[in-house]
Amino acid sequence: MSNLWKTEGVPHKGWTLEYVYDVREDGRSVDETEYETCMMCNNERIRYVHVVSHPEVDSELRVGCTCAERLTEDYVNPRQRERELRNKASRRENWRSREWKVNAKGNYYLKIDDHFLLIYRDKTTLKYKCKIDEYWGKKVYGILDDAKNAAFDGVEYFKDKGEW
Repeated sequence: MSNLWKTEGVPHKGWTLEYVYDVREDGRSVDETEYETCMMCNNERIRYVHVVSHPEVDSELRVGCTCAERLTEDYVNPRQRERELRNKASRRENWRSREWKVNAKGNYYLKIDDHFLLIYRDKTTLKYKCKIDEYWGKKVYGILDDAKNAAFDGVEYFKDKGEW
């Protein structure tokens, strides 16, 4: 792939930041991660991918933070959005080290502030299910760590909605 900064006809300004994502948001390890390459400067191993669009270009570009800042001429929001994802990744890492308690029925639980999280194993399917406060999760998980990750995602969801 060539360096689009040096390619004639590719606009260098007027782009809009659509969204930013973390290629490791699902908690994969460093070794399992397939990093992106910046479509603008060809820099490799981008973890936080900024997706930008332009009215004169048919497809979106997936770029790193620095290229997103230059393309959008916005030196605040791309970095802020990436910082939010970095903070979430840090919270996810800390979440993994939490010590869940086990009740008399063998269910795992956590009390965080005034909230109660429960992971229990369905007796018929032997799969794990989650509950946060009075909300029952609909998905089932074959592995306890997957259920714990889902509980983290649920907490983040309620925080984003302002219900936590």
